[in-house]
Amino acid sequence: MKASTAGWVFAAPALLVIVLFFGLPVLAALALSLTDFDIYALADLDNLRFVGLDNYVGLLQNPLFWKSLGNTLYFVAVGVPLSIAMSLGAAVLLHSRLARFKPFFRTAFFAPVVTTVVAVAVIWRYLFHTRYGLVNWGLSWVGIDPVDWLGDPDWAMPTIILFAVWKNFGYNMIIFLAGLQSIPEDLYEAARIDGAGRWKQFRHITLPMLGPVLLLVAILTMAGYFQLFAEPYVMTQGGPLESTKSVLYRMYEEGFKWWNLGNASAVAFLLFLLMAATTSGLLWLARRPGIE
Repeated sequence: MKASTAGWVFAAPALLVIVLFFGLPVLAALALSLTDFDIYALADLDNLRFVGLDNYVGLLQNPLFWKSLGNTLYFVAVGVPLSIAMSLGAAVLLHSRLARFKPFFRTAFFAPVVTTVVAVAVIWRYLFHTRYGLVNWGLSWVGIDPVDWLGDPDWAMPTIILFAVWKNFGYNMIIFLAGLQSIPEDLYEAARIDGAGRWKQFRHITLPMLGPVLLLVAILTMAGYFQLFAEPYVMTQGGPLESTKSVLYRMYEEGFKWWNLGNASAVAFLLFLLMAATTSGLLWLARRPGIE
C-alpha cells in the first residue's frame, strides 16, 4: 500500500465524521435558508416554498437585524482586545520569576473557563443587581450612587463584556503560557546584557516571538465572541431596548421563538460570512511584509 493511500485510509474515519456531522448539516442549512420553511412547512412539507435570496434581502432591510449586528460588532471590537490583553498580562505575570504560588493562580485563573456559563451568569446578575448587588454596595462605600448595570442601555453591554472577558481569558492564558515557555531564555539574557529593560524585552522579544500564538488566539477569541448568545440570554434577555441582542440571539428568536427556520438559517449564514471575512482579514494582515 502506498504511503498516500495509507494516509487516506487512516484519515477516512475522521473525514467521514466531519462530512456527516458538519458538511451535510451546513449544506442542509444553506438549502433551508433559500426557502420559507416555518411551522406550517414543519407540519406539512407541501407548504414549503423556494424563495431564493428573499430571506437575505429581508434581513438586510430589517433595522432590528442591523441593531443586532451593531451590538455584536461592539462586543467583538471591545471584548476581543480586552480578553487578549488580560490573557497575555496574566500569562506574563505567571511566567515571570517573581510570581509565587504559580500552580494556585493558574488553577484560579482557569477555573471560570470550566464553569457553566449559565450558572456563573446568574451569579453575576446578583453581583450587579441595582439594589442589593455586591458591586453597587462597594461603590456606595466610596460615595458613588448605585448604577443600573443590566437595566441601563449604556451599561448593559459593557457589563456583559466584562463578564465574558473574566469568563474566557483563562483559556487564552494557557495558550500564551505555552508560547512563553517556548521562547529561549538566552534571548532575554542577551537583551539584559545589552541594557534592555523589561518593556523593551517584552516589545522586541516577547511580542515578535509570540506572533503566531497571538494570531491563533485572536482568531479563536474572535470566533467565540461573534457567537455571543448565552450571556445576554441569561443576564438581560436581549434588553434593555435590545442593546444586548446579538446576531446569534436574533437567529435563536427567528428559529425557536417565531419558527421562521428559513430566516434563522439565513442569519446563520450571514454571521458565517462575517466571521470568514474577518478571519481572512486577520490572516492577510499577518502575511503582510514587516508584520511578525
